[in-house]
Amino acid sequence: MRKMAFFAAVVVLLACAMTGFSQNDKKTGKELREAVNKVGDASTVINEIMNAGDHSIPRDLLDKAEAVVIFPGTLKAAFIVGGTGGSGVAVKRVSGGWSAPAFMHLAGGSFGAQIGGEKTDYVLLIMNDDGMRSLLQDKFEIGGEGSVAAGPVGRTAAASTDVKLNAGILTYSRSKGLFAGVSLKGVAITPDNDKNLAVYGKRAKDILGPAPMMASSAPSGLDGLGTTLARY
Repeated sequence: MRKMAFFAAVVVLLACAMTGFSQNDKKTGKELREAVNKVGDASTVINEIMNAGDHSIPRDLLDKAEAVVIFPGTLKAAFIVGGTGGSGVAVKRVSGGWSAPAFMHLAGGSFGAQIGGEKTDYVLLIMNDDGMRSLLQDKFEIGGEGSVAAGPVGRTAAASTDVKLNAGILTYSRSKGLFAGVSLKGVAITPDNDKNLAVYGKRAKDILGPAPMMASSAPSGLDGLGTTLARY
């Protein structure tokens, strides 16, 4: 009887373990699908903006950027108390291209007589080491830390706006088809380490840090953003 009870207990434990593995596999699979979709959305935003001619990000600024962060389809909604929230990806320049994408959150709020809602794409160019250090913090409040400026727009705009080149981060937004540099303040960027850990087993600071993760080491479908940026 004792042997039978022992074997029954082992079977139950194994069944529970297998169920746990199955649930973890499903969660990881879902996170990976969401990650691939987010990278695809970010690539679409970059393609559309860079093909906008005189309304695009100056290519010489993109050439100098140490990292690029894209938040596609961020929701801005307000009814007396307003808020901004969304998720996006960040890639760092590496030898021969761009790193694997790290996943990030953007959130903020405001108060006042306001009502309405819209979706906005945000693009941030990280221009120097100070900007990179800010991005890799556990929480980076735009406008509260570091040097942030609205980015210039147009093929030759950067040449006439040298003052902005001292900024650690240049910020842009696109809403209802209009693309422009924006003074993006009052929002905070934090790493989405739940997704980073599920997809890579690494945190954002390990993916984008001093020894960045190469795109070739990322799961299939996550190298599209680097390929897109390389075109420009």
